[in-house]
Amino acid sequence: MSHLLSKKRVSPDSSMTQNITPESAKWTYVGFEAHTLKAGQNFEIATESNEVCVVLLGGKVNASTNENSWDDIGDRESVFDLKAPFAVYAPAQDTIKITAISDIELGVCKAPSKGNYSARLIRPEDCQFETRGVGTNTRHVCNVLFGNLAADSLLVCEVVTPSGNWSSYPPHKHDQDAAPAETQLEETYYHKIDPPQGFVFQRVYNDDRSLDETMSVEDGDVVMVPEGYHPVGVPHGYQSYYLNVMAGPSRNWIFHNDKDHEWIIERDKKTLAEQATK
Repeated sequence: MSHLLSKKRVSPDSSMTQNITPESAKWTYVGFEAHTLKAGQNFEIATESNEVCVVLLGGKVNASTNENSWDDIGDRESVFDLKAPFAVYAPAQDTIKITAISDIELGVCKAPSKGNYSARLIRPEDCQFETRGVGTNTRHVCNVLFGNLAADSLLVCEVVTPSGNWSSYPPHKHDQDAAPAETQLEETYYHKIDPPQGFVFQRVYNDDRSLDETMSVEDGDVVMVPEGYHPVGVPHGYQSYYLNVMAGPSRNWIFHNDKDHEWIIERDKKTLAEQATK
């Protein structure tokens, strides 16, 4: 099994199904956890030196930080509802507490904090939800903590890819600290599949193919992208969701397309222009 693939782990003694740390991923910035809780259960995380964004993937909760509280938040049952989520952001030296009103799933996104931003609730109307692409490259993207909202390090977004389509495509990378041409960002992909017995394929590769891994990814798995291009393909009959977490030396998402496949962008632009005139 690829060292870039973390399989879902279920234990009767823990709500945690994923735990990616900088140490386990052998990188510097990004941490990620996934948790599933039954109604009435509690979740708590001390942010320590990180800023943390807890994304409510599904269900309804009461939430609080050291100085704030929000009751009865959450209005989607599934990540496939094509609705933006609720999320809770907290800086370093804070604590996020969640009480599950219904059965819930949480994505816990972590990166180094400078303490520049206070705790807050991210509501669906704060997010940026849009459909991108043409034909079998169509996907639905929701920026949760991206260009829409400020943070020290974290970049968080969701992507839903319909049956038979591709996303993170044409292949792109962001592994060079070379702004304005490209920025260095580590990235995790937390995958969900509908129906859940399905799978998707994700390839992670670089230009000289010193890294070239193609993985069969199942519901609840995480793919780590330390470098290279990282497209996702979804088989017929299933739809894909993933929660992306990115962080690096600077909070800028400047990517570089694989030059062998960049021609697809111009073709799609032409298709969209033709559709707009009809």
